[in-house]
Amino acid sequence: MSINKIKKSKDFSLIYNKSQKMHTKYAIIFIKENMNNEQRFGFVASKKTGNAVQRNRIKRLFKEFVKTHKNKFRENTDYIFVGKSVLKEKIKNLKYKDIEKDIIKVIKQ
Repeated sequence: MSINKIKKSKDFSLIYNKSQKMHTKYAIIFIKENMNNEQRFGFVASKKTGNAVQRNRIKRLFKEFVKTHKNKFRENTDYIFVGKSVLKEKIKNLKYKDIEKDIIKVIKQ
């Protein structure tokens, strides 16, 4: 089961500017409906969240969450997961379950 990724920076900019935002402890999730009948996901971890290894781990955790809970997301919608800087200190001890618990509360709304 693969996920459709948002790749173009133009798409990212559009979603950032025209979407609703949801805040969780570890992430900001941008949500915007699209017209192309598919779910698309973007994953962002800036330098504030740590070095390259940590940033990649954050993105992997988000991707894993999306793959596991793909059915909980609305169709025709773009989602961008942005890691918060609080992850920098926490990422070493952070488990997938923590991310899952954190985001699932918001997705159910």
